[in-house]
Amino acid sequence: MYTLENWFEKGWMMARLAEAGDRVLLIDPKGKRYVLTLEAGASFHSNRGILRHDELIGQPLGRVVYSHLGTPFTLLQPSIADLAKAIKRQTQIIYPKDSGQILVRMNVHAGTRIIEAGTGSGGLTTILAHAVAPTGHVYSYERRPEMTATAERNLARVGLREYVTFYTRDIAEGFEERDVDAVFLDVREPWQYLDRVVEALMPGGFFGALLPTVNQVSALVEAMEGGPWFDVEIVETLERRWKVNHARLRPADRMVAHTAFLLFARYVPDVRAETEGTVEDAVQYTPRREPRGGEGEALSGEEA
Repeated sequence: MYTLENWFEKGWMMARLAEAGDRVLLIDPKGKRYVLTLEAGASFHSNRGILRHDELIGQPLGRVVYSHLGTPFTLLQPSIADLAKAIKRQTQIIYPKDSGQILVRMNVHAGTRIIEAGTGSGGLTTILAHAVAPTGHVYSYERRPEMTATAERNLARVGLREYVTFYTRDIAEGFEERDVDAVFLDVREPWQYLDRVVEALMPGGFFGALLPTVNQVSALVEAMEGGPWFDVEIVETLERRWKVNHARLRPADRMVAHTAFLLFARYVPDVRAETEGTVEDAVQYTPRREPRGGEGEALSGEEA
């Protein structure tokens, strides 16, 4: 028979134990989050006290630990969002609200082979590698060698390096891979590389791009017109958190609004322009307008 006491006892016994080399998450009483790698003999220092790693190693995850000042910290396994946001970065990273859209709309899962161009500090690379492991692979391209080096260190730090092949080269030279499941571009002018994307993608594969401005979205859509692109979507995700208080439940004062636009499409080599779902569906439509005077038929964009 379970009592409250033996429920807790059995709960701790079944919990995963923290080990040396693990990445763990500490959350202080104010909700501040710290991600660290446990090392024998090391210590974690904050204004709320010191926690010795040796006192955390061997402890069950999902419990409260105390600093030398008596401050409680909750010890947890970090989520992939925690790991991605905690990486050492030299560039802006893709936010979880956008990376979640990328994963589900491009069908990224264990076994997926995906090309990523524009590695940056490796924030999205971390999330993609976590999703495709253990049987898939990420092929990540970056022109700047210092960014590739940063990303490699970040992926090694979270234990995902083996699932990523890094290239330091201009994607104008093309991709090494063929018949991959998906290609995602986080580069300034993705429309310049559509031919390279087509060379690498398998028929029916997923294409995605991140674009900070409307001008870039327009340029990419224009370049895709007449091409083998089907089921085209443009998405912008806005995230608003709420204050967690049952008596005064309301939206937070700030929100993560625009970070970027996301464009998604499928590569279909023999798609026809008149097929519903192509770029031309939007381009060919012209709103009807009334003639300037007298009776007669409304005019479309082109007069008969």
